[in-house]
Amino acid sequence: MEEIKVGIVMGSDSDWPLVSKACDTLDGFGVGYETRVISAHRTPELALEYARTAESRGLKVIIAAAGGAAHLGGVLAAGTVLPVIGIPIAGGALNGLDALYATVQMPSGVPVATVACGNSGPTNAALLAVQILGTADAGLRRKFHDHKETLKRKVAAANEKIKGLKG
Repeated sequence: MEEIKVGIVMGSDSDWPLVSKACDTLDGFGVGYETRVISAHRTPELALEYARTAESRGLKVIIAAAGGAAHLGGVLAAGTVLPVIGIPIAGGALNGLDALYATVQMPSGVPVATVACGNSGPTNAALLAVQILGTADAGLRRKFHDHKETLKRKVAAANEKIKGLKG
């Protein structure tokens, strides 16, 4: 069984279809994780308890996904010394702009690394978690080097496919 190193917390189970992409990415790197639904506003005590116990439970990084007011990442960051990566979930009246602002505009001393709204956000959150973990894990760092080489090969293949086409 994989050691659980990443906590993935979402504010609502409706975030799962998007957040599951982070899980898929972590699976691809062989990184263990746990998932939870915890609301910064509806269950604030639970959010703080999760954050306060994360380090003692062996977590190394927390990923927090939330839409709307999106205070989940900040609440978790306030309760732990572990790195927190926020995924602002698009939706609502402002199509995620409120979530982006709430996640990225943290006060000095309470950092939350923030990735994009939309489909790339969860994947990039997981990749950032892998990079953080890779600073202390040479095997994981090697896997990330391999990932970067795969990206380069995909671009080269796309270039070969497109360069001979005419508009």
